Amino acid sequence: MSASCCSGNREVMILACSGGSNVGQISNQAAVELTREGYGKMFCLAGVAAGLKNFVKAAGESLDVLVLDGCAVGCAKAAMDNAGLSSFGYMVVTDLGIKKVKDRALAVNPADVDAVKAAIRSSGDLSGQATGCSSCAG
Repeated sequence: MSASCCSGNREVMILACSGGSNVGQISNQAAVELTREGYGKMFCLAGVAAGLKNFVKAAGESLDVLVLDGCAVGCAKAAMDNAGLSSFGYMVVTDLGIKKVKDRALAVNPADVDAVKAAIRSSGDLSGQATGCSSCAG
C-alpha cells in the first residue's frame, strides 16, 4: 500500500490501545504486525488523546482509520471521541472472544494476535469519511 492518498492509493491509519492487560498488548502487537505487513500504518494514539493539533488533524483527515481497543472500557475510542473524531472503523479485542487477563506478565498469545489481525482484514469496516489529505495540500 502506498502511503499517499494523492496517488489514489490509501493506507489505513491504525490507532491501538496498548493498555496494561493482555488484550491491550494484543491490540498493540496486532497494530505493529499489520504495519510491518503493509496493511496500514500505526499512528500515535497518545498524541490524539493529548489533543496535539497535528495528530488530531492527521487522524481527522485520514480516509481509512481503524481504532483498536483491547477491552470494553474503550480508552482508544474515548480518545477519538474526546478529540471530536467520529469517522473510523472500530474493533474490540475482547469482542472476538479473547479473555482479558490483568497480570504482571502481560502475556501475548501469538494465536490471539493472529485472530485479531484476521478479523481486521476481513471486517472491511474502515468507515472514515474525511474529505481531504494533508499530504496533498498546497
